[in-house]
Amino acid sequence: MIPPEERLRPHPSTRLAGPVVELRFAEFARMLRAEPAEAKEGHRQTGLIHRGALRVLLFTFEPGGRLPEHQAPGQILIHCLRGELMVSADGGNHRISAGEAVAIDPDVSHSVEALAQSEMLLTVCKVDP
Repeated sequence: MIPPEERLRPHPSTRLAGPVVELRFAEFARMLRAEPAEAKEGHRQTGLIHRGALRVLLFTFEPGGRLPEHQAPGQILIHCLRGELMVSADGGNHRISAGEAVAIDPDVSHSVEALAQSEMLLTVCKVDP
């Protein structure tokens, strides 16, 4: 876990607290793109929801930005909010545009590449070990 003094912004469990949270993706994306920190591998990300097994993260990508191949410990949904993404998973490629999504089972290797400036919502529902 990152020490509080090294974080770019407060942890999502405190920043977006309360029994009901409104999520304005376009507003969050604008703030994320405006942050002074340099994008890593052509993307920036922020956690929006971090409760129990549920994680919701927002990514902004520059054209060609990517998430290298990795696995997640839960069910995931990769939802393209804006732009165009190539999701590679389980030996296949899935090109998705705004309003489209790809669901991936736990522990399946996958990667994401932005084919244009894009925004992506990632939802992870962690599974019990």
